[in-house]
Amino acid sequence: MKLNVLYEDNHLLIVEKPVNMPVQEDSSKDMDLLNLSKQYLVEKYNKPGEAFLGLVHRLDRPVGGVILFGKTSKGASRISNEIRLNRLDRVYYTVVRGIPKKNKATLTDFLLKDNRTNMTSVVNKSNKDAKKAILDYEVVQTDRKENLSLLKVKLHTGRSHQIRVQLSHLGYPIYGDQRYGKNVNKPGQQIALWAYELSVKHPTKDETINVTCDTPNEFPWNLFI
Repeated sequence: MKLNVLYEDNHLLIVEKPVNMPVQEDSSKDMDLLNLSKQYLVEKYNKPGEAFLGLVHRLDRPVGGVILFGKTSKGASRISNEIRLNRLDRVYYTVVRGIPKKNKATLTDFLLKDNRTNMTSVVNKSNKDAKKAILDYEVVQTDRKENLSLLKVKLHTGRSHQIRVQLSHLGYPIYGDQRYGKNVNKPGQQIALWAYELSVKHPTKDETINVTCDTPNEFPWNLFI
């Protein structure tokens, strides 16, 4: 599979993650993005052995779009610190079922992940293991015939399955999400959640790197824009 490189320099590699490809190797043993990206570096630079590539953040397996790797240990370490300080700006597009009552809103919930089932749920903030989750959403377009809405989402925190859980809890599950919208989605429908934009301070330069990646030209994305 050919890797779609969106940005590359000495310290950073930003690529498009294909839908349904794991970010790193899992029990399925399917080709993963980390190893695909390492292969790209080995072939491009004729490197002996394995290329270094630091995994600094993730996307859920069914989700596609922009993802960032560190090409050096210094780059990976500094980007990881930016993420820890919540300075990695990420914008997503998603298609949800229904028409939200508010065109813009900030959602604040407390989430708890069950590691046995890999499911996250909204719980009371008094739960000692709950983690605060915040996102902003804005309705970009609606299709009343299909009862679908295109939302632009900005994350302020990076919790497991955060966008999927918070929007489902609000009453607008993401199109195709079999995990948090199984009552309204059919098996085989691809989840309509896409990592569209990423902005990060460069690890060695006084500048911000901003990269975007367009949504797929297929249903339900092609109902909008």
